[in-house]
Amino acid sequence: MPSEKERLLRYFRAAVAAADPVRLTASALRRDGDSLTLSASGENPTVSLKAFRRILLAGGGKAGRPMGEAALSALGGRVASGVIAVPRGAGGTSGPLRFIEADHPVPDIRSFAAARENLALLESAGSGDLVIALMSGGGSAMISSPVEGVSAEEKTEVIRRLLAAGADIASLNTVRKHLSEVKGGLLARAAHPAAVWALLLSDVPGDDPSVIASGPFSPDPTTYADAIGVLERCGLLYASPAAVRHHLAAGASGTIPETPKPGDPVFDRVTCAVIGSNRTAMEAAARTATTDGEEVLLLPGFLHGEARECAKAFCSRLRAAAVALPPGRSVTLIAGGETTVRVRGSGKGGRSQEFALAAAIELAEEERIAVLAGGTDGVDGPTDAAGAYADGTTVARAGALGMSAPGHLENNDAYPLFHALGDLVVTGPTGTNVADLAIGFARSPW
Repeated sequence: MPSEKERLLRYFRAAVAAADPVRLTASALRRDGDSLTLSASGENPTVSLKAFRRILLAGGGKAGRPMGEAALSALGGRVASGVIAVPRGAGGTSGPLRFIEADHPVPDIRSFAAARENLALLESAGSGDLVIALMSGGGSAMISSPVEGVSAEEKTEVIRRLLAAGADIASLNTVRKHLSEVKGGLLARAAHPAAVWALLLSDVPGDDPSVIASGPFSPDPTTYADAIGVLERCGLLYASPAAVRHHLAAGASGTIPETPKPGDPVFDRVTCAVIGSNRTAMEAAARTATTDGEEVLLLPGFLHGEARECAKAFCSRLRAAAVALPPGRSVTLIAGGETTVRVRGSGKGGRSQEFALAAAIELAEEERIAVLAGGTDGVDGPTDAAGAYADGTTVARAGALGMSAPGHLENNDAYPLFHALGDLVVTGPTGTNVADLAIGFARSPW
């Protein structure tokens, strides 16, 4: 019989495999001769490739390289040109498609180059062209171009401070959109009047296209006033650079135009399709657990808010599910979403490792229960781990090594503790990104 750790690792790997961008992109782009169908869209549009002068590929994100390669394969040599932002180490060329390396979660100079290249390509598109945009999580940072009057350093400072303050993805993207030349529907504006199919690999709760990678091809429901509100709630408005405050104030007063909103003509020929999501990964983990004969409960969107508080709530749900079981049975609880971490200390870790450490403290000395938390992209915070595994023995085993679990949690320092215990979940970059999973396993106490 596999150990709890082996079992949870297998479920996590099944979840990541289900979010494979190559398979999802190939499934979405169905070609039959000269006919191409976007099968992931509710409308399932079909076009004749002969009707287009050129087919262009654009976009970026953590899954940019495999999505781009899959699109090239599906289109069979019909692609005229393309540029996609990809993580460090994934750059290069493939036929007419160039992959530009860029950084995440804070943009770097290559992120700005990727944005300029995307803008130039899309602005060259005309009414006789088809743009296939490939967007995935991480695209917000990897395709970044500050508005005129705000320097790259000033925009980066604001994003760093929002991350440290624990801002959620929707709040973060609201600010990003209003300091950007490419987000919040602005790439759709650049591509107009070309036809655009945007294939989206979602890493956000609710799979809202306007939030995924900050919605470069989607109408933006947020405003400059909303962006100011985010900075105010995080206590960062007056700590932000003067150029940022002046730009947002000008937008809120109507001095500069808003991002394009629903109903704007730039979206008349744009179709957005979510081809994979956190739910895709959750359901794959659930199928694997069901095959093992487990009772399975899904909690979509459960992972949100402060990681350590979310971990306590998850452990409470896991205990309750175990108590309700018949004697001799076990249950697997699978939650999805993305928590935040308010940085208080100077340690090393990420939101999934922080979640696991908080769970370990909550479960100290309890038997029958184990938890694994991990990011499907394989990168949890500024570490080489995807997440970590914890059970009722974690705190005691750490104590035997002279490590205080509560002390490490207070210092946001989960990584060295789990590294010492051999309980980091290390997958390496997976090439996909559909947010995070927490998987819990518990046996009946009866």
